[in-house]
Amino acid sequence: MVNHKKIYRLYCEEGLKVRKRARKRLVRRAEKPSPPSQPNQRWSMDFTSDQISSGARFRTFNVVDDCTRECLAIRVERSIPGWLVARVLTQLVSERGCRPETIVCDNGPEFTGRALEIWAEQHGTRLHFIQPGKPYQNCYVESFNGRFRDECLNEHWFPSINDARTIIETWRNDYNEVREHGSLDGATPAEFRRAMESAENASRFPPFPQHPLQSQTTGT
Repeated sequence: MVNHKKIYRLYCEEGLKVRKRARKRLVRRAEKPSPPSQPNQRWSMDFTSDQISSGARFRTFNVVDDCTRECLAIRVERSIPGWLVARVLTQLVSERGCRPETIVCDNGPEFTGRALEIWAEQHGTRLHFIQPGKPYQNCYVESFNGRFRDECLNEHWFPSINDARTIIETWRNDYNEVREHGSLDGATPAEFRRAMESAENASRFPPFPQHPLQSQTTGT
């Protein structure tokens, strides 16, 4: 048996060193995206967590439209891997009838994994990753998360995960349809979206010009 202290002493005397592998770091540029001008142009997504009465933890996957401030989805599960994130986004695209140009998110493994990368390539959506340690760059969903926690998660006691799903979905509908939003001039997110869609349709399909005979008839 060889004394490990002697081996270490000889190792140091010979100047031997173990090469350290340089850790690959994910570099994100501090690119500031322009504000969205229409619904479904840019979404933001993030996670929150809580627990049921037994102490078991659950997570929520939150998706917000940055233009209308609508909460598009809150998925409640014990675990939410990347493939489930992609499935929720696919369902949202089907429900909304269009896909977002950009989705803002942090650098969590669920968002940087292969499953979401494939989804983004298939749908032609750009993933905008914020810089690590700077959640304010994802301000829309972070603001929503704060309200969601204060007004829903902290105000309810969830006996089971199914109860959590029911209560959270009820709160989400109330947030979109009833709750007035200060940044939307007092309108609810759903009202604001409908108003923008109506204005967009009006500009896209202008009224037909009145026929000369019709104008003469109305004039008489």
